[in-house]
Amino acid sequence: MSDAASRPLKDLRGVGPAIAEALSRLSLQTLSDLWFHLPLRYEDRTRITPIRDLRHGESAQVEAVVDAVERGFRFRPMLRVTVSDDSRSTLTLRFFHFSKAQAEGFVPGLRLRIYGEAREAAGGFEIVHPRYQRVQLDTPLDSALTPVYPATEGIGQSTLIRLAKLALAALPDDAELDVLPEALRRMAHLPSLGEALRVVHAPPNSTDVAALLARSHPAQQRLAFDELLAHQIGMRKLRRHLRAMPAPIIKYDRKRRRAFLDALPFALTKAQGRVLGDIDRDLAAGKPMLRLVQGDVGSGKTVVAALAALAASDAHVQTAVMAPTELLAEQHLRNFLNWCEPLGLRVVWLAGKVTGKARAKALADIAAGADIVIGTHALMQEGVVFANLGLAIIDEQHRFGVHQRLALRNKGRDGTRTPHQLVMTATPIPRTLAMAAYADLDVSVIDELPPGRTPVQTVAVSDARRDEIVERIRVACAEGRQAYWVCPLIEESEQLEAKAAQATYEDLQGALPDVRIGLLHGRMKPRDKQSVMDAFKAGELRLLVATTVIEVGVDVPNASLMVIDNAERLGLAQLHQLRGRVGRGAAASSCVLVWQPPLSALARERLAVMRETNDGFRIAEKDLELRGPGEVVGTRQTGEMNFRVADLVRDAEVMPKVAQAADWLLEHDPRAADALVSRWIGQAVEYAQA
Repeated sequence: MSDAASRPLKDLRGVGPAIAEALSRLSLQTLSDLWFHLPLRYEDRTRITPIRDLRHGESAQVEAVVDAVERGFRFRPMLRVTVSDDSRSTLTLRFFHFSKAQAEGFVPGLRLRIYGEAREAAGGFEIVHPRYQRVQLDTPLDSALTPVYPATEGIGQSTLIRLAKLALAALPDDAELDVLPEALRRMAHLPSLGEALRVVHAPPNSTDVAALLARSHPAQQRLAFDELLAHQIGMRKLRRHLRAMPAPIIKYDRKRRRAFLDALPFALTKAQGRVLGDIDRDLAAGKPMLRLVQGDVGSGKTVVAALAALAASDAHVQTAVMAPTELLAEQHLRNFLNWCEPLGLRVVWLAGKVTGKARAKALADIAAGADIVIGTHALMQEGVVFANLGLAIIDEQHRFGVHQRLALRNKGRDGTRTPHQLVMTATPIPRTLAMAAYADLDVSVIDELPPGRTPVQTVAVSDARRDEIVERIRVACAEGRQAYWVCPLIEESEQLEAKAAQATYEDLQGALPDVRIGLLHGRMKPRDKQSVMDAFKAGELRLLVATTVIEVGVDVPNASLMVIDNAERLGLAQLHQLRGRVGRGAAASSCVLVWQPPLSALARERLAVMRETNDGFRIAEKDLELRGPGEVVGTRQTGEMNFRVADLVRDAEVMPKVAQAADWLLEHDPRAADALVSRWIGQAVEYAQA
């Protein structure tokens, strides 16, 4: 790293103790930190938009004169400033947080230049908490886009822009700045790093404004490539670190596996057999297995996991099975008890609500070497001590994160061996996203549904046709079938128009007096939840009104009708998971997506995708396109993939090139690889050594 790169920011003009402290809260200590503290977005203040041309939801700059000022205190303090421009249109500026001096500064006749997001309100367009400045009639416009940086209390945008300009003035030449070897830059057709930083921080007049606002400018693409490459290298180093450790050698006992398979009421599919073969090879290799198993809803991942746990028991090591919700963990518990206890395995249950003597007994059983321990994140808590953990199975990986996965693995590290990891998800992950998010894992896909499954027919209807849906439920239940009615909330909320499960349950009891109806939601006691689920499974309840707690893990083959209330509020992945609760038997199944008007363009697109396809991978691709990657791979809670410039959807096509570059750099220039990771990720990959 150059001398300029390591120069402390407190040396810059105007950086006193208070600003230095604010910068440190943003992890900004050196010039290099500031070079790579990149704008979140840009504001286009190079032009004026007439008020009459404003569009709802779009940011714009207007120049207008203050007409009137009104202060109100009915529910909370509010300042309303009405302005107008030469287009003879008016705009309201609304402030909820303001000082007395600020309010008194708005006087009729004052000319302002105003920037913010316009939105339609009852009396026309308004901007809430706009940025504004006093101007004269002929004040020149900005000549370039204005960057907007990640900020914190105690330091504003104007200070960050000023400091970024000072830092850019100290940029060394590319020979000193760029850690990527020239051969790799040529191979990937990458522009100069110094030029990319200058364009991104201070776009010159000649910059393609549309490309920069769309984040597709070559300068941004260069920085995105570097960031993705750093992440890829960090994940691969994590994998190398883990794979360098020894792990238990696990070979399955043929007789016990045959007994397990013979007891099943079904035969494994070819896809299940293929994935099981991948797992068997990993477990027998003496190196930690790091495998992700993807399989669409109902493809049979759990039985494959149980066979891996049986093999671990054959090798006299323990298995931990961790699920994100108690309902899903309880479903695993029942399956593992049914499949494994007859073969002599001890299965223990541990969740947050297991307390007192029951918890003490569970902890003692785990410490004494119980074969299989099933639970929620409670498995990671202090005080949970395994005798000999050899296999960690994490279900619905996207609900956890890398740190949590490693925390469970660490329960089995004893200095000489580390447990195998099997990660499962029913959320199909597009290949390019898997390359970025799971570079530390091998990927197997169960791409075949068990025979006898019927595709689910999906329709979307307005809430106005609710009576027709209720009648459809009545007919299905009269014919001996069962149904779900899913609601997104537990209690009525004035803020949301969603029908709560409790209210819907009461409404349906009145509308369907001859149908036995159950209610299930996350706030019920585990015993009550289990009682309701057992009654529904046994056919004693014909209709189950539930919140999205039934999204995963509930398997009732006789249920053939799924109604999802307020479907417009849910993401594609969640809708697909919920739909997967039906179509598990031989009967033709249906899913009714009930929506409340008005329907946004995004919601309309989601519902259209659900009607058109049952293909989980196609749905995942569309979900990634519409929502972004965060919820798909569980990075909202890890922070690990909060990219500064890269975007896994926009930059998907460059991922194969990034993967090649990571291989090349690790082999030919490991020092440059380390420097790149240090620059972009800093200490965030230190958990690899944990």
